[in-house]
Amino acid sequence: MDNLKLSIVIPLYNRPDEIDELLDSLEKQTSNNFDVIVVEDGSDKPSKDIIENHSNKLDIKYFFKQNTGPGLTRNYGAERSDGDYIVFFDSDCIIPPDYIKIVTESLEKEYVDAYGGPDAALPTFTPVQKAISYAMTSILSTGGIRGASEKAGKFHPRSFNMGFSRKVFEATSGFSNMRFGEDIDMTLRILEQGFTTKLIKDAFVYHKRRTDFKKFFKQIFNSGCARINLKLRHKGSLKLIHTFPSLFLLGNIFCILAAVVSALIFKNIAAPLICVSPLVLFALMVFVDSVRQNGFKVGLLSVIAVYVQLSAYGLGFLKAVWHGLIRKKGDTFGFVRNFYK
Repeated sequence: MDNLKLSIVIPLYNRPDEIDELLDSLEKQTSNNFDVIVVEDGSDKPSKDIIENHSNKLDIKYFFKQNTGPGLTRNYGAERSDGDYIVFFDSDCIIPPDYIKIVTESLEKEYVDAYGGPDAALPTFTPVQKAISYAMTSILSTGGIRGASEKAGKFHPRSFNMGFSRKVFEATSGFSNMRFGEDIDMTLRILEQGFTTKLIKDAFVYHKRRTDFKKFFKQIFNSGCARINLKLRHKGSLKLIHTFPSLFLLGNIFCILAAVVSALIFKNIAAPLICVSPLVLFALMVFVDSVRQNGFKVGLLSVIAVYVQLSAYGLGFLKAVWHGLIRKKGDTFGFVRNFYK
């Protein structure tokens, strides 16, 4: 498909600084065959003035609507776009200058109905941001399921960096009203309807994730809940790898309890140390791997980030198993506040 035009849709909630930074990066694109639709999702801190400041350099539209969450906000923007392909970014992303060029050339060379790209951290990110980025991308913490496969047809894009054709949007009616996991639900529905997907490995974004460990815990807890919600909606979507964080959490609890009991029984330090050695070994593996990539300070913070991530996901997953699968109460919700607040 030649001369493919992209429409970029960005949901926005109380993040004027983020959208300014994101739009700055879009102004620097080496290809200008795109337009931008920013949809303010009922923000208390509107960004209309900031959007207008970029209107002389970008083909941009701005809309303000009642708060409905990220999925339905993306649909609102997609309905008002006119590109051949609709691309979605989170507001805390920064886009490399060649992104549009890379995507259009990839789709013109090997067209698919939907694509996704990976994320990375900039050197200017804070140590906590780098640690969280490590936790969300490392094979030690994610098993390589977030952007490791380039196999066309089955890749699962995520909404911070994904795009699909107008035909896909019309056939699927866009994102569902799921508050969490709506991007995975969208991908599963794309695949279930016979559309093809792929990873465009070089179409990465710098995902800033302006958060702290407390907010990170809440977001990932919700992701754990969402995985069971997705199973209830999509038969066969739950895989063995999705249970690993819960097994990790239960294994950690077992090791700690065993250490306490062994200390009481044997009255020495050796037995408890043996019991917690798997935890220490895993933490050391994360630390060494992150130090190699990011330096000493980020390496230490990465250990915290990975343990927060796996524990939060495991807890959310187990809560949803109890509520949704055992008690059969339907969808499970964790922290219901807007997670990009």
